[in-house]
Amino acid sequence: MAKPTGTKPIAENRRARHDYELLERFEAGIVLTGTEVKSLRAGQVQLAQAYGEVRGGEVWLVGASIAEYSQGNVANHEPDRDRKLLLHGREIDELHGQVREKGHTIVPTRIYFKNGRIKIEIAVARGKVLIDKRRDIAKRDATRQIERELKSRRR
Repeated sequence: MAKPTGTKPIAENRRARHDYELLERFEAGIVLTGTEVKSLRAGQVQLAQAYGEVRGGEVWLVGASIAEYSQGNVANHEPDRDRKLLLHGREIDELHGQVREKGHTIVPTRIYFKNGRIKIEIAVARGKVLIDKRRDIAKRDATRQIERELKSRRR
């Protein structure tokens, strides 16, 4: 049987774009059990409250909830456990250096299948203040209004 190619999205953390200014993105593997993979295939994951943490030279995903597999047995996984992320040593060092800066954190932005393996995209992020959020909303509204005007003139 041939290995699947390409990417297939599982879930996206849209709150991250709203609440944070995303600075740099990394692709990481994730250590999972069999029932977690089956739940992810069904799209049962919650990334909204999740964040990354560097502990002892390793990066961990904390707060992500992968629902229990419905056809699982007593060996089913714990939904809210911390999961280890797989990154190169230099990437971990870079992440650790950036997170030590004031106001920076690691947030998961999306989780997807890539060539049959589950990958997670994490980003180093800085929290937005209310003024930044308002500015983004005003900018989006202005762009939308300009597009409407251009569309009406083309007719």
